[in-house]
Amino acid sequence: MDRFATRRTAVDNLLISVIIPTYNRAWCLERAIGSVLAQQRACTELIVVDDGSTDDTAALVARLASDAPIPIRLLVQDNRGAAAARNLGISQARGALLAFLDADDWWLPRKLALQAAAMEAAPETLVSHTREIWFRHGQRVNQKKKHDPPHGDIFAASLGMCVVGMSTVMVRRQLFDRYGLFDATLPCCEDYDLWLRVGCREAFFLVPESLTGKDGGRPDQLSVIHRMGMDRYRIRSLDTLIASGVLTPAQHRAAVAELARKCTIYGQGCIKHGRPEEGRRYLELADRYHSAKGHHS
Repeated sequence: MDRFATRRTAVDNLLISVIIPTYNRAWCLERAIGSVLAQQRACTELIVVDDGSTDDTAALVARLASDAPIPIRLLVQDNRGAAAARNLGISQARGALLAFLDADDWWLPRKLALQAAAMEAAPETLVSHTREIWFRHGQRVNQKKKHDPPHGDIFAASLGMCVVGMSTVMVRRQLFDRYGLFDATLPCCEDYDLWLRVGCREAFFLVPESLTGKDGGRPDQLSVIHRMGMDRYRIRSLDTLIASGVLTPAQHRAAVAELARKCTIYGQGCIKHGRPEEGRRYLELADRYHSAKGHHS
């Protein structure tokens, strides 16, 4: 009993900062903030980063902050994207643990408590994530097997697409000291980019419960807006990671094979959609990586 009490106190003494980036999401932001305030394990602070919204986000946050049981801070920046918004929140956060929530997602009440306990029980773990519950047009949908979040070594699973949901993540602050911040030059896929950088060196702890709600299928979401070009940004991230020299030989081979595959598919797509010059550039890049794959195998 005493050991349990000591552990519970240790978990409770961990400071948790929650960061919500938002852009013109006043219509759903209250649900996200409400899910933070309803957590069984209260966070130390909630930081909302307004990425240049033109709706009534500021008024909404002020109203919710006026009687919230925890401090809610609003940071405002010009419209620079989700990565820059998260980076600003990280720079201002006081917590040892940082949890991220997109404005159109929400958490179940035990989310922070279970993740904080997992992080406390494994001090060497820099990042944990949870399973998600997916909704589309208000209806719950089943996830495909490829979207099943991995535990431990996530690198191979993360090469094709991002398999760690941004709103599921809790990290230790030192993760960013060690691996850098989100790449603010990427208009999308900044999570794919960061988790590959981290995942080639660190294990990801999966809390195997569905604790994060995700609402998808709307035309204003970045994954929809940039859908046709997402592999272009993934190719850029893979190219940079391969050139960095940090990968093991096995990781290097897997990354090169995936990059060659993506370049081929994207290049063929460009040609099909009337962009032959761009398509040829990516097909040439694919050939170079196919040659490199043969050289390193």
